[in-house]
Amino acid sequence: MKPLTVGQIRKRLGGELIQGSDQMIVKHGAYRIKQLKQPHTILFMRKNIVDWEKLKDYFPLVLVTDSEEGNNTHLADLTIIRVADANDAYWSFVDYYRSLLDLPVIAITGTSGKTTTKEMIRHILSARKKIASTNSSNNSRTAHLHYLLSIDEDTEAAVFETAVGAPGDILNAGRYFKPTIGIITNIGEHHLNYCTTLESYIEAKCELFTAVGETGSMILNMDDPTIRKVYRNYKGKIITVGINGAYDYAAKDVQFTDGGMRFYLDHGGERHSIFVPGYGNHQVSNALAAIAAVHQIGISLREAANGLKTFSPLNKQLQVQEGIKGSILIDDTWSLTTTSLQAALNVLNEIGRGKKKIAIIGTITDLGSWGYIIHKNAGDILANSGIDVLVTIGKHARIMAQTVAKTRKKQKIMAFNNHIRAIEFIQDMIDDQSVVLVKGDMYSKSVNLVAASLKKKS
Repeated sequence: MKPLTVGQIRKRLGGELIQGSDQMIVKHGAYRIKQLKQPHTILFMRKNIVDWEKLKDYFPLVLVTDSEEGNNTHLADLTIIRVADANDAYWSFVDYYRSLLDLPVIAITGTSGKTTTKEMIRHILSARKKIASTNSSNNSRTAHLHYLLSIDEDTEAAVFETAVGAPGDILNAGRYFKPTIGIITNIGEHHLNYCTTLESYIEAKCELFTAVGETGSMILNMDDPTIRKVYRNYKGKIITVGINGAYDYAAKDVQFTDGGMRFYLDHGGERHSIFVPGYGNHQVSNALAAIAAVHQIGISLREAANGLKTFSPLNKQLQVQEGIKGSILIDDTWSLTTTSLQAALNVLNEIGRGKKKIAIIGTITDLGSWGYIIHKNAGDILANSGIDVLVTIGKHARIMAQTVAKTRKKQKIMAFNNHIRAIEFIQDMIDDQSVVLVKGDMYSKSVNLVAASLKKKS
């Protein structure tokens, strides 16, 4: 955080100094006691603090409150600012701090690919700039203030992942970060437990248009059919990316090669050869969005291409490894949506040409009342995928197996409730002509145990 005095902050909040000094320096911010990690923090609280002894390790401390705090003058290094409404004061502080920062801020959302795209951008930019970014896929609402305050006067660019757990999440993130560039990687089917309908989920993703506003720029993957339908009312700058089309940043002659994807990037009359580690056309789409974003803030296409060469694909995201009995294992146990399932199956089909293709699929989570419909949709995707063997793990994943069984009589299909019998069955059938995709999410213990059992032991 850029250090500020209490006086600077209090002036913006319109608060009354109850005790302490306007000269106190603030270096951190929090709006919950459990977020206190170090001294010189400004803490926004609506309730009275009962046990001050537990907080003394964090003194000097600045408290902003609308309660009757003020009888604590015996506490040295405690500054108290009383305001009319602590919540309003908190947002006034957020707005004030963001107004002090003049730098490009990139916000990314999408059903899948957002973490990878964010990490690509961070990797390219960090070679020559000081960058602030979300950590891995930690994009929860409670982390927003921490990420905002990680920007200081030396930060040259910021890139944040903005996920959707419920309607309003992206608008809330937008209030913190006020992005100047937005990216939507794709819009599929996810988080229907809180969004309740597909239309509501799509609207929640499209909140990024509002968050960026008419003075900003939106980078859109135009290969995604839903994105093609929703962008037309946006009044800001539209930057299009895609494969084999007339886009602002277009990938041509896309090919699988050792360790990743190779393609030509066409932009503004320029053509560059690009290699991006990691497999699949979706990885090409992620790379296009990353290239477009860094190019918009002054990185040359050549420099972006060179940066991508050394990008490390994320752990458990279509990670190709040696499997048992000479097989090839594709570990994709980071997350599971119908969008990422289709992408994973495309990679399985490409890597598994001429071999036995085995797909092991877990349950899709966060679906609420849409569980049956989305698992049936996943089953339709699997039925049209060209795999030879399907193994599902989990009660709801059985719906996928049942759907495939109705349409693909020649496929070998097995459904298990957990990993124990599944591992036995899979290990018996695998040989050196097998390519095995394990697809689930990081919270599925059973699916992760299956993946671990199929990896060649070093």
